[in-house]
Amino acid sequence: MRYRQLDASGDYTLGGGLSAFYVNTPDAVAQAVQTRLALWSAEWFLDTTDGTAWPTGVLGRNTQATRDAIIRNRILTTPGVNIILSYSSSLDRATRTFNVSVSLDTIYGAVAIENVPLPIAGIANTSGGVQ
Repeated sequence: MRYRQLDASGDYTLGGGLSAFYVNTPDAVAQAVQTRLALWSAEWFLDTTDGTAWPTGVLGRNTQATRDAIIRNRILTTPGVNIILSYSSSLDRATRTFNVSVSLDTIYGAVAIENVPLPIAGIANTSGGVQ
């Protein structure tokens, strides 16, 4: 598995040859998880069936019962993930943020992804906001 590293802004790191890539490491799987979570359902024109069901299962009213299950499933179906060792999420209604921390066993070893801010901050409050 090979993933080009992202910088602090979420852009590809360019130059640097192979040092700009994660190659067969737990960090490669961690970045795959993060980018899969950031992809909204139907956002990618080449495969509109792929993506996280943000509008229908995570955001809005009455999603308390589905949001963690959807995110956990998205993590577990990421190539390279064996199992979730630990999972926690927190919702802050005041700042409209939803953070996930997860520890994974991958095909390359264990990795922790701490306080991953998921893409809901700043979303217009058209359906009553995050519940």
